[in-house]
Amino acid sequence: METLFRYTLAILISTVAGMQFVQVITRYVFETPIMGLEEIAVIPTLWLYILGAVNASREDTQIRANVLEIFLKTERARHILLVVSESISLVISGWLTYWAWDYFQYAMRVSKETPTLYLPTLIYESALFIGLLLMTFYVLLHLSRHVRVLLAGGSEVDKLIDHEHPHTDELDEFQLLSPKEDRNNG
Repeated sequence: METLFRYTLAILISTVAGMQFVQVITRYVFETPIMGLEEIAVIPTLWLYILGAVNASREDTQIRANVLEIFLKTERARHILLVVSESISLVISGWLTYWAWDYFQYAMRVSKETPTLYLPTLIYESALFIGLLLMTFYVLLHLSRHVRVLLAGGSEVDKLIDHEHPHTDELDEFQLLSPKEDRNNG
């Protein structure tokens, strides 16, 4: 799944950048803009934004203000806090998905088209519903993972949190990137 998102997002951002480059060259160098290019550029741009948000939800790397975690002593307390926050996120995400579903039904019923190229706007209007549906799914997965950890219990859950030397995924990545002799010495 990670590979799919990586390539899809890379293709979308390259497409958007390429379209903007073509538009700047044709408009300001050749002084003849390509009609309808802005309409076409909306499609990969919206899908890029939405799929980027879905990817952040999948990786669980959204921007968060984890101020309360400073006061927690154990992993159990941290997972309880995460269950509460994921539950709130699930409610909000479900609510937004419901609204996006209403908008998606409206867009299908009206079947609008772009003004210049007469492309169906459903191509990019569907991105919001599909994206929010996927984000809700990933929030549900993260919530179930935290609940399973709490229900399983064990010594790992009762471990104390080291606030002085926190463990992050970035530290794991740095260890993978460091030379092999440094990893053996450290």
